[in-house]
Amino acid sequence: MENDTNINIYSSPPDQEAMREEYEKYTDIRYNIVAELKEHVDLLTKEVNSTPVVSGRIKNFASYYGKYLRFLKNNVKLPVITDLMGIRIICPFIEDLSVTEEVIKKNFTVTETERKGHYNFKEFGYESIHLLVKIPQELIDKYGNPGTDILEIQIRTILQDAWAEVEHELVYKAEFSPFDEPMRRKLAAVNASLSLADIIFQEIRSYQRRFTRELDKRRESFYNKIEESTDELLFAQEPQKKPEPIFNTGLGLVDTDNLSIDDLLVNALSAHNKNHFNEAISQYSKILELKPSNEILSIIYKHRGMANFACSQYNDAIEDFSNALKLDQKSYKAAYYRGVVHSVTKQYSNAIDDYTQALTINPYQPFCLFRRGQAFYHIGDYPQALSDCENSLALEPSNKSAVRFKNLLIDKLKM
Repeated sequence: MENDTNINIYSSPPDQEAMREEYEKYTDIRYNIVAELKEHVDLLTKEVNSTPVVSGRIKNFASYYGKYLRFLKNNVKLPVITDLMGIRIICPFIEDLSVTEEVIKKNFTVTETERKGHYNFKEFGYESIHLLVKIPQELIDKYGNPGTDILEIQIRTILQDAWAEVEHELVYKAEFSPFDEPMRRKLAAVNASLSLADIIFQEIRSYQRRFTRELDKRRESFYNKIEESTDELLFAQEPQKKPEPIFNTGLGLVDTDNLSIDDLLVNALSAHNKNHFNEAISQYSKILELKPSNEILSIIYKHRGMANFACSQYNDAIEDFSNALKLDQKSYKAAYYRGVVHSVTKQYSNAIDDYTQALTINPYQPFCLFRRGQAFYHIGDYPQALSDCENSLALEPSNKSAVRFKNLLIDKLKM
């Protein structure tokens, strides 16, 4: 980028007031361009999973002039200053940085990429991705010439940004940089700690994603089993073929002696999703043996109950869901799941009690209302079944099975 002034450094020292006047005539134009670009980048980064925070700024004259003088001390020609206008994108996690960078490169003309960082253990510079991009011509046409055709976009994590701000005050803007070796080591240690924290946050994020993915698969499989086990009793005229459960003999079971509870749970969910139910039950049991907090115990009992249900070990499933409820009386899902098992085993009165308990804890469960309506149907209480079915449809109108059930009940009540 060309400098904003035409001062000849060989003939006279910089005239600060003349430079200020020249510099500030672009202020409003730069503010307008940065504001519109900030909104545009904010919209573009919505596709990044963690929704980065976007801000914009223009360099004020004092910062520009100080940087200009620092350049003059080391150069024999006018410096090129490329950060007169800037957009900063702050991402929660390391994984977001590359995704965000690709979004920018896809939507802007990037003229230069700089990756700051990678210092040795004695240094403490901040890490950041700096992209120089061409200002879109339509914005220049709309607002006027900003005195430059380049804008800098910085991409950092939250912790990288925090360190950059502190370093800017302690080192960059200070009269002198720390030269005492212990002080330099302290700064380097802080920087290293923040970098390590970023890495750990990313590891946790990756674990959560894997856990959620396995949990979703397990939940879908469980709900399919519920539908196969209950709806075929309701709509007997349209029999559905029930798949045979797949059991694992234990072959390939990993060594769990040195694994954390988190690792055991992910492994158990993974085995569960592959229909390796015995393996999943074994690993859930391993977690229970570690005697974690009651909250975690309740969750594990609930998961193991689902695995026992999946392989038709109904008594064990009921026992697990009951234990989950004892440990967490607010676990409406455990009450609902126990009701499902009672329905499958045709213990409809017990099922109604379980569904009612679940709805007392959380009344906004369309599928629980639907299943309780089914249980009422099987004991011949069609009016109550219809009431539950209609309440279920009010919460979940798209439930085709509930629509069919309602039509069935209306036919019954007409008889």
